[in-house]
Amino acid sequence: MQIKFGMGFERQAFDSGGLQATFARMISLTSRAAQQVRTMHAGLNAPGKRLRVFVESGGCSGFQYGMSFDEQKEGDAQIESEGVGILIDPTSLAYLQGSAIDFDDGLHGKGFEIKNPNAQSTCGCGKSFG
Repeated sequence: MQIKFGMGFERQAFDSGGLQATFARMISLTSRAAQQVRTMHAGLNAPGKRLRVFVESGGCSGFQYGMSFDEQKEGDAQIESEGVGILIDPTSLAYLQGSAIDFDDGLHGKGFEIKNPNAQSTCGCGKSFG
């Protein structure tokens, strides 16, 4: 099932059995982040790959964010934000629900930054949370 989300919207979808499920905004990209993802993707020469956003153990706060370009795997949620296809595995989705990804390339920019409303604590680098 593919679901398209805009900033802050909630959508309803029906599975093949007609059961209704309500999805809150899963994850969104700012326009700056989307543009950077498109630029990076263009350099790959791999049109079948999409942005994968995930959470893994590590970092100074217990978990760390990761992003890569990958092909869809069984069980992945496939969403779209700002015209960019995003893949998220079910475990990461539980941690990333409602998150927004921005990109800052200014003088003190951190690159990609994930604003996660589910994080109880974050570290100064912005790459890990607990």
